[in-house]
Amino acid sequence: MLDLLVVGAGPTGIAVGCEAVRAGLSVKVFDRGALTNSFLNYPNYLTFFTTRDRMEIAGVPLSIPDEKANRQQALAYYRAVAKRFGLALALHEEVLEARRAADGAFCVSTRKDRLMKTHWARAVVIATGYFDNPIKLDVPGMHLPWVKSLFREAYPHYGEEVLIVGGGNSACKTALDLWRNGARVTMAVRDQKFHESVKYWILPDIENRVREGSITAHMNSVVAEFTQEPRGAVIRKAGAAGGEGTFVSTDAAYVLIGYRPDETLLRNCGVEVDAGSLVPRFDPATCETNVPGLFVAGTVQAGLDTDRVFIDNSRDHGARIVEHLARRLTR
Repeated sequence: MLDLLVVGAGPTGIAVGCEAVRAGLSVKVFDRGALTNSFLNYPNYLTFFTTRDRMEIAGVPLSIPDEKANRQQALAYYRAVAKRFGLALALHEEVLEARRAADGAFCVSTRKDRLMKTHWARAVVIATGYFDNPIKLDVPGMHLPWVKSLFREAYPHYGEEVLIVGGGNSACKTALDLWRNGARVTMAVRDQKFHESVKYWILPDIENRVREGSITAHMNSVVAEFTQEPRGAVIRKAGAAGGEGTFVSTDAAYVLIGYRPDETLLRNCGVEVDAGSLVPRFDPATCETNVPGLFVAGTVQAGLDTDRVFIDNSRDHGARIVEHLARRLTR
């Protein structure tokens, strides 16, 4: 019987686990992927917007000479924190559900490869994030191998035609990276202007590149179809019903229109989730959901509003949860 079982081995899940270790609780952190698995899908040369001090967890300094960490530095840091606290990990093991028994303990079902397992815990924290679940277009051709939802590196696209679908921060940053690495970039943006989430130092850069003609942007436009022969995409004005549209030839396409948290696990555990916003029902003071003993931490609290909760403003979730849980277990 564990005192605490944590679902999600990202920065928030690691932070929760470390706080539990510090409080003397028995804890284990589960993840269906690797440690900080979402970071593995980040662009190879990404530099975080958040400053290094606001990425720190468990009181461990992020000792790097730069003001902001890159992907490789963040991977090394969070791995080192988990190791320093001797955090018990169950990686590549997916949590399917957690059911509260009559005595208040949780029976947690997991799957690793084809093997089903059962674990018991006095409390459960769900800190699953959203980056592993990018939103995809419901249009013909989305399954084609050159249409992707995650961008890793610009260099392979040197000299190629690349289509970026989206007008948010990731789409604009990717478009600029590709252009600076020798790709010919076209963008399809649903709205009349780029999204308000675009960082203030990126927005004038992308607007200037579009204004000077270095990057072609189809504003107020959506992709109606991706085609294999010839390879490209059909773009129409947003809201237009039918019509031929404009064909854009492309060697590769990146659909970067945001992410959607997977609420399946929350519902399987009995958590009430708002159908519209996907925000789970929880107490902001303790992070405890409508299921006693089951907590939510990190970005999963924000539902579809994925621009609201990040590691820099959710680092205290672990301390709040563990303090509340420790008092309860002591009683």
